[in-house]
Amino acid sequence: MRLGVSQAKIEGEIIAGDVVIEGGLVAEVGVSPPGRKGLAVPGYIDLQVNGFAGVDFLAADADAYARAGVSLARTGVTAYQPTFISSPLSAYEEALTVVRSLQPSPGGPRILGIHLEGPFINPTWAGAHDPLNARLPDLELAARLCDAGPVTYMTLAPELPGAVGLIDQLVARGIVVACGHCDADAPTAHAAFDRGARAVTHIYNAQRRWQPRDPGVSGAALVRSEVTVQAIVDLVHLAPEAALAAFLAARDRFAIVTDAIMAAGLSDGSYVLGDRQVFVSEGAARLADGTLAGSVSTMDTAVRNLVSLGAELPDALDAASSVPARLMGRPELGTLNPGTPADVVVLDDSLAVTRTLVSGREVFAA
Repeated sequence: MRLGVSQAKIEGEIIAGDVVIEGGLVAEVGVSPPGRKGLAVPGYIDLQVNGFAGVDFLAADADAYARAGVSLARTGVTAYQPTFISSPLSAYEEALTVVRSLQPSPGGPRILGIHLEGPFINPTWAGAHDPLNARLPDLELAARLCDAGPVTYMTLAPELPGAVGLIDQLVARGIVVACGHCDADAPTAHAAFDRGARAVTHIYNAQRRWQPRDPGVSGAALVRSEVTVQAIVDLVHLAPEAALAAFLAARDRFAIVTDAIMAAGLSDGSYVLGDRQVFVSEGAARLADGTLAGSVSTMDTAVRNLVSLGAELPDALDAASSVPARLMGRPELGTLNPGTPADVVVLDDSLAVTRTLVSGREVFAA
């Protein structure tokens, strides 16, 4: 099957020519004659999404995941990690069991596994999480949670007592550890990265503030060549200058995440995020006290935002695909190299999504 595109993004460049898909894999790229229009790019991978299109993943059943998947595919997402915020322990058990029972790609995009954003966070930097749900690192509890479902990623506060042992345990299980919702200073963050933590969760948000003589976890992450810098590029969580500066510092370690909640794709109003009530107005989601509570952004919007700030298109596309894929140990999902899964998004000249395919199967067409 030929996609009929005129260009494709291959590694770090845009090349002319069509893309051929066979057996769910990319077979050829740069094929002549090129199609009439459209740019084929690797599918977007969102490593932090709490909900979408009326679905809160912490309370979702299989049908709800399928509905959310259809809507995520409209925004170019071909793989994602449902994210559970810090919650009562009873809420985790059923939610993890649901995901464990799902097929890898219900309703379209692949589910890579669960991102537990907590509960081992610092209540001082709880953000939209209920501080009452924050817990000190507990190896037995962490093991129980990871055994209950396909946990692939955990955000924790490395300065808490017992965090070092927890990082060791998670790394040994092959789970990606990110530092976030924390008050870690730079030496503590460096120590966590030395032990195998590999990312920072939504840089500059819900963490010790960067200062010239106290750069905190964000400053440490920006200078570590092996650490992925996550950022919410909705131009609400970060000022344009802050988002661009983080991108320029991290470059091929910069990963876009949405931190989207169930209100994403819907109108203003009142919604939930786990056990919290959230109010959405003018493109921002907040608790009643004004605290930001996730976002209503989408991956395709974030790519366009990053390009508008000055990033080259191939670099912005990498931030939405190859960088998160590499962090998750799934580099084959972030490229259109022949022989890799045909997780493909077709963009028009305005970088809007016109078509999304997962393993060569069309899951959205405008």
